[in-house]
Amino acid sequence: MDWGTDLWDQYDIIDKHTQSGLELVEKYVKFVKERTEIEQNYAKQLRNLTKKYNPKRGCKEEQECRFSNHQSFLDILNEMNDYAGQRELIAENMMMNICIELTKYLQELKMERKTHLSEAKKAQQSLESTYKQLDSSKKRFEREWREADKAAQYAEKTDQDINATKADVEKAKQQANMRTHIAEECKNDYAAQLQKYNQEQSQFYFSDVPLIFNKLQDMDERRVRKLAQGYVLFSDTERHVMPIIGKCLEGVTKAGTNVNERNDSIALIEQYKSGFERPGDLDFEDYSQGINRASSDSSLGTLGTPKGPLELLGKNRSKPFWLFSKKSKPTVTEDFGHLPPEQRRKRLQQKLDDIGKELQKEVDQSEALEKMKDVYEKNPQMGDPASLSPQINQTAQNMERLRGELNKYESWLTEAGRRGDSMLRRDTLREDALSYRSHSNNNEPYSPDGTHSEEGTPDPSQAIYAEFDDDFEEEEELAAPIGQCTAMYNFPGASEGTITMQEGEVLSVVEEDKGDGWTRVRRANGNEGYIPTSYVSISK
Repeated sequence: MDWGTDLWDQYDIIDKHTQSGLELVEKYVKFVKERTEIEQNYAKQLRNLTKKYNPKRGCKEEQECRFSNHQSFLDILNEMNDYAGQRELIAENMMMNICIELTKYLQELKMERKTHLSEAKKAQQSLESTYKQLDSSKKRFEREWREADKAAQYAEKTDQDINATKADVEKAKQQANMRTHIAEECKNDYAAQLQKYNQEQSQFYFSDVPLIFNKLQDMDERRVRKLAQGYVLFSDTERHVMPIIGKCLEGVTKAGTNVNERNDSIALIEQYKSGFERPGDLDFEDYSQGINRASSDSSLGTLGTPKGPLELLGKNRSKPFWLFSKKSKPTVTEDFGHLPPEQRRKRLQQKLDDIGKELQKEVDQSEALEKMKDVYEKNPQMGDPASLSPQINQTAQNMERLRGELNKYESWLTEAGRRGDSMLRRDTLREDALSYRSHSNNNEPYSPDGTHSEEGTPDPSQAIYAEFDDDFEEEEELAAPIGQCTAMYNFPGASEGTITMQEGEVLSVVEEDKGDGWTRVRRANGNEGYIPTSYVSISK
């Protein structure tokens, strides 16, 4: 079935149907354009949203990214930014593959439809022109035949008229014969025009019109097929980016599963652990007995109270340490002396690492310049060796400056101590305990400030020193393990006094963390050393 055969007389219907099809293509193109605008606006809003919640450089939020829950939120923002990019890609592909392609194809269809309809109109105009010629020849034939009939009747009447002369009769007969001849010619012309019209009409209805209508049918079917492809592309465009969108969503899920509350707590401890010990008991100052402040201050109870953030051992050591009171911001110093011991060591070590990297770059650059200078000296055509002297001198000055800074920070790190001020204080107490033992062996009363106590006057610090003395004697022997630990991470043990360990290795704990972040462990072969407490899981 085709339009040329079954719809040969439905030109108006075909005209309206093809026009309606082109309007549908235009409507679908507008629909897709609006969809792309929605996608672009959605992507823009997502990008603005992620930009709004992304921390700025140097702000407090960026410093907190070391915590897994903060880092996971940043990962989610990054994934949403990638997700927005995929929405933009959907809009771009729809615009390129659907809107632009269909718009271009629509223009071609309009031109083709116009051409086919123009051909149909031309064929119809030709047929109408032939019909007009036929009608004209027909009317002429009718008119001439009537005139011939009148001339014949007039000749017959003249011939019967007795009063008519022979000349009149001859003239009437000649006039009748002429009219009859003209009528015969018109008849022949009319017959020829009728034959021509019938041929053209048959050509029009059985060949020209069916051919044109079939071309319009083919054009419309191609339009429908192209539009159907546009419908499919509408879904395929989004389906093609779904794997990447799925990866973005998987990244969001992974960010959630990467949050580790225990590691965040450990990171907070490592970042802000001061290394100070808790304040000790305040001394009882018995003013009724006249005990002076100096002797009270030199007691072991005060000595046992460690130096805290507010310098509790200074002029305000008799006052309690209020944990939740507002603290004044300390003055920042180059040696990080304003920081607690633990944080000071970390900052000094970090500074040393940065200086070491910078120094290594300068050393590599110096070696490269020396090699280039040697090449220039051997091959003068490649360059002037003297041109490198300023760079070599500048590099040497930089190396000298960095080595000076390295020595300066190493001395500060040595001063700070590998295990912190708390460990140094414990060593001081042990030294005092040894001094007390030596004086006790010599039967000499001893006080921690170096003065001799009066005989018979009990020293309240002797019992406390005796306890430290007992602890020191126990540490001289091989300490028994107090528990076990399992390494959660690898530790190189590059510093002096530390020990290497591998992830999953089980070690014996011989000394707990004293607040400085280090635990003393022992292997089965007897090797001992310190490892970071946060790197192991301790089991009693």
